[in-house]
Amino acid sequence: MNTVVERELELQLILSPERSIPVPARLTYLTNDPFAVHIAFHISSENPVNWTFARELLVEGVFRPCGHGDVRVWPTKVEGRSVVLMALSSPDGDALLEAPTAQVSAWLERTLRAVPPGSEADQLGIDDGLAELLAPTAPDELWLRDPWPSDESQDGEGYM
Repeated sequence: MNTVVERELELQLILSPERSIPVPARLTYLTNDPFAVHIAFHISSENPVNWTFARELLVEGVFRPCGHGDVRVWPTKVEGRSVVLMALSSPDGDALLEAPTAQVSAWLERTLRAVPPGSEADQLGIDDGLAELLAPTAPDELWLRDPWPSDESQDGEGYM
């Protein structure tokens, strides 16, 4: 069963130290994609801008600076308010977004209840799939024959 945990919230796109603009966003977590979080930014375009990155990165970023490269997350205070900053980089440009810590934390708590940390692989069934793939099977004639018959063998006959 796939569970979806969503939250609509308003982020601030930081344009300069003195100027920011509100950006409606949707946080989405899917239990069938348990390692990732998805954020859709509804900017003034026909389609939202979507970002996907590790849930663990956002969980850690609520408490301390983390990440490198395309996604960096860290907590801070702005005018006495606790916020989480997300620096996102892509070939199309860079963005610095501010999110209210309380709203992000409450949503993350719901995702952690849906799929507790450390149980993500169980959710995907990777161990069960590997066990099935690697399970021994009854020998059949394919295993008893030489898969690459030599020129001397006749009609795919194997070595004796």
